[in-house]
Amino acid sequence: MVTKLELRQKYRNLRKELTEDTIDDLSLEIANKLLEIEIWDYKFYHVFLSIASLKEINTDFLLSILSGKDKNIVISKSDFKTRSLQNFLLTDGTKIKLNKYNIPEPIDGIEINNSKIEVVFVPLLACDKNGNRIGYGKGFYDNFLASCKPGTIKIGLSFFELEDAVFPVLESDIALDYCVTPQNIYRF
Repeated sequence: MVTKLELRQKYRNLRKELTEDTIDDLSLEIANKLLEIEIWDYKFYHVFLSIASLKEINTDFLLSILSGKDKNIVISKSDFKTRSLQNFLLTDGTKIKLNKYNIPEPIDGIEINNSKIEVVFVPLLACDKNGNRIGYGKGFYDNFLASCKPGTIKIGLSFFELEDAVFPVLESDIALDYCVTPQNIYRF
């Protein structure tokens, strides 16, 4: 069985090969695919802000869709001591700053309780055919998703298609409801 560490390395290497233009093109395709899912009647959507240095999906397209639909957009700030996310409403006045790990985060703002969040767009490196995701290995999103209310919709966003091999799963791992790639929408 392939390890999570090996898969993390594989997908980091695949991302390194992507150009900025390719990232934007694929990110736009993912945003357009999201429009095909019946998720647009909710009020509070959590979106990760892209870490450009790690060649993550550009969520600016998704942010534009949500803003155009007049949705409440929630973004997070990482607490590395507790491996938790503090969530804030994204407003016109929200000031974003890169932390020491190059993660764009709000400086402060209107804090949003996790119980209000209805849809979460989840960053990942890889996803398997059962909706298990591999992130960066720190557990921030598993901790966050575990604290959300039951029924919160969890959508992974990936440049790459699903891994056929099933990942080793920990008890603390939270599976996705969907994974969206430029070509496909997977529902689990």
